Amino acid sequence: MNESSPPRSLYRDTAGGTGNYPSLAGAQRARVAIVGAGLTGLSTALHLAEAGDDVCVLEAYQPGWGASGRNGGQVNPGLKYDPDTIEAMFGPELGSRMIDFSYGAPDFTFSLIKRLSIDCEVRQNGTIRAAIRPQPAAAVRATANQCERRGMPVGLLDAKAMAARTGTDRYMFGMFDARGGDLHPLKYARGLAAAARKAGARIFGGSEVLSLSRQAGRWLLETANGSVSAEKVLVATNGYTGNLWPGLEQSLVPVFSAIAATEPLSPTVAAAILPERPVVYEAGNITVYYRIDVQNRLLMGGRGPMRPIGDASAIRYLTDYALRLWPALAGAGWTHGWNGRVAVTKDHLLHVHEPEDGVLICLGYNGRGVAMASAMGDALANRLRGDETTAFPMPISGLKPIRLHRFWPLGVRAAILSGRVKDRFGR
Repeated sequence: MNESSPPRSLYRDTAGGTGNYPSLAGAQRARVAIVGAGLTGLSTALHLAEAGDDVCVLEAYQPGWGASGRNGGQVNPGLKYDPDTIEAMFGPELGSRMIDFSYGAPDFTFSLIKRLSIDCEVRQNGTIRAAIRPQPAAAVRATANQCERRGMPVGLLDAKAMAARTGTDRYMFGMFDARGGDLHPLKYARGLAAAARKAGARIFGGSEVLSLSRQAGRWLLETANGSVSAEKVLVATNGYTGNLWPGLEQSLVPVFSAIAATEPLSPTVAAAILPERPVVYEAGNITVYYRIDVQNRLLMGGRGPMRPIGDASAIRYLTDYALRLWPALAGAGWTHGWNGRVAVTKDHLLHVHEPEDGVLICLGYNGRGVAMASAMGDALANRLRGDETTAFPMPISGLKPIRLHRFWPLGVRAAILSGRVKDRFGR
């Protein structure tokens, strides 16, 4: 298996249809050209098209091909850092905007899905951040206190409450956030693409952008069989960023995240695991996350091998961990296992760049992309339209390549090993 092959996943097997769009052929013009048909690119295209703008999307494969269509399906609020830390890093004004935006992103996403009537198995049943040991528990409590102080709909869960909510007695503490939820990510991505096309956006699959250059005051995007001339460009390639813009590929690390999925569980077993159907992600250095989908399958995710995989046998540590949490899973079949690249930035924050006039870049969701990318589409569309009535919700930063980037595979392996050791010994 190689990364250019369409990855087999539970989502691809259950999405229905192909979701394929034709390749670009010949020369076209647009006011805005978008590189990448993941959630960022598709949401931006949708909001531009709905405002009557002329927008064209170029995707190397097909909409939702990357992390947007094969992620954990969790719609989670917030950023990597706690609200107080964000305000200390960026000041009260920008920091407050970042907090409001990121924690409000799930509500934006669920409202968008409802407005567009996208059939994507969506549920807003909340997010639980789970802690196994005292140090992560203290961190989760600090997060909850800061959220409560800002009037957010969060609640503390002691060990007994965690056992009732999760079906396992492994956790000593947790935080429940009512704004979170889950969905079928590939159905969602394809639904966004269909809505954007209906609104007037032109979407082309199988159209990798090979070069981006300035020509006669406009930007020329060239593919193998065509080109687009545009006034403005959005680059939204995330974990599959190449060398289209100098230094961009070196500004992030494409970490592989993997998911294993069971067959539909028996009603008795399914009812005992996450009975109220929240999504869960564990607090710690190496995150494990999971949910029960609408067909009563358990989806278990975490860091995976740094190569494409095709079945659950390659990620036995995840399936073994699931059995540790819920022994009743013994005998359940693991029908799917897949992975893909997630863009991780050095500071673990979303990066938005404007390296030249008319060029906007947005990537680096650090595993928090479903809600954030959906909401960013609206903000990016406003910026590309020149709408200054609403302040941009995220910082615009300079492009900074990571030092010794060529050694990133070694660095990722070392970081994962170190994180697992720290988690095991309570740090």
